[in-house]
Amino acid sequence: MRKYFGTDGVRGTVNEEPMTAEFALRLGRAAGFVLTRHLNHQPHILIGKDTRLSGYMIESGLCAGLTSQGMNVMLVGPVPTPAVAYLTRSLRADAGVVLSASHNPAGDNGIKFFGADGFKLPDEIEHEIERALDDLPPRPKASMVGKAFRIDDARGRYIEFCKASLARGFRMDGMKVVVDCANGAAYDVAPRLFHELGCEVVAMNDKPDGRNINLACGSTYPEQMCKRVVECGADAGFALDGDADRLIACDASGQIVDGDCVIAALAEHLLDEKQLKGGAVVTTLMSNMGLERYLNGLGLQMYRAAVGDRYVLEMMRDKGCNLGGEQSGHVIMLDCNTTGDGLLTAVQLLAAMQQRKRPLAELVSGISLFPQKLWNITLPRRMDVMSDASIMNDVIAAEKRLAGVGRLNVRASGTEPKLRVMVEAEDEALMLEIGESLSDTIKKVVQEA
Repeated sequence: MRKYFGTDGVRGTVNEEPMTAEFALRLGRAAGFVLTRHLNHQPHILIGKDTRLSGYMIESGLCAGLTSQGMNVMLVGPVPTPAVAYLTRSLRADAGVVLSASHNPAGDNGIKFFGADGFKLPDEIEHEIERALDDLPPRPKASMVGKAFRIDDARGRYIEFCKASLARGFRMDGMKVVVDCANGAAYDVAPRLFHELGCEVVAMNDKPDGRNINLACGSTYPEQMCKRVVECGADAGFALDGDADRLIACDASGQIVDGDCVIAALAEHLLDEKQLKGGAVVTTLMSNMGLERYLNGLGLQMYRAAVGDRYVLEMMRDKGCNLGGEQSGHVIMLDCNTTGDGLLTAVQLLAAMQQRKRPLAELVSGISLFPQKLWNITLPRRMDVMSDASIMNDVIAAEKRLAGVGRLNVRASGTEPKLRVMVEAEDEALMLEIGESLSDTIKKVVQEA
């Protein structure tokens, strides 16, 4: 059982346990001890963050704990999560840390770790850190404490990395894009990247103030982006989340292109270019049955992992696949980066449009998604509502009705105190009826508990 780490690091409301300055200090000491015990040199760890005001507080506490335990800390400031994964490798750091709560509101924050290889820390290392948190290690001698220093060119390095995923000299002159930066970590690098590739760029929500990250904008609120694309006659729109590891796109007519559709377009493009590995794509339990049918029509398999990009990545490595992702917009192109990367995905999608000389709407025209809806039910506290007999009976009955024509998935969120009910079916009326009925049953049980 995990006490602090969830599916995507430690996350919570700022100034409430565990997302406090005191906890960040303790976590720094525990992580410093675990990450350095097997090294024969003074280690370096890289810390990046998004634009939340609380990032200063968490960064300071974590940095103090890490340096007190003998680690040298490289501070890169606000950069996307995938930039930290890349920079950890590029700068030969022994580990990397991202301070972000992704698409969550500004009042939340989180801490997640990467290993020296740019992949998220394995479960067993996170468990070691949790054990050390409960029994803090002794402090090193005064002469062994580390130092902290800033890396000034981190954003430029990441922009060059994204451009290097394309053939040398490849440009996108004449393309016009709208990019919604969510007032988050990509507020600077996203417009610069597309400009340097030759695009005409219309930037939105690129003025962070520490409190407006994800505020009615970005990948969870793509409506603004869709409207702007139509208004300015852009070829495509890209909405990022707060740490820019996920992407929701739209075509020139303002129609949403979600993670499933992006994966479909990239899968077909990579297949045509003979660059798709494993004869398959890895998605999650939330991905649409329409995507599965589409991929099967291309002669590809679709593997479903548990929800969470770490589980997608684990299955990709196990199955030998180089493309995977989530409906929410996390897309992993393993030949390019070790984690979901919204900007890299956008660049590759634009490259597919240009190389195939087809607009985005045509690239995704072959996929027909089933009607699908997600109900989010807030839980007042940690509770095992799925053990309730009335809920289980409704779930069993719903699964029987959906057999062969749809799917049902009920799961606890790994990042928020919510229960998520996903229903999809070829018949939209059936989908809505089952979803509303099951959600009402769960809400009743939660209220009475």
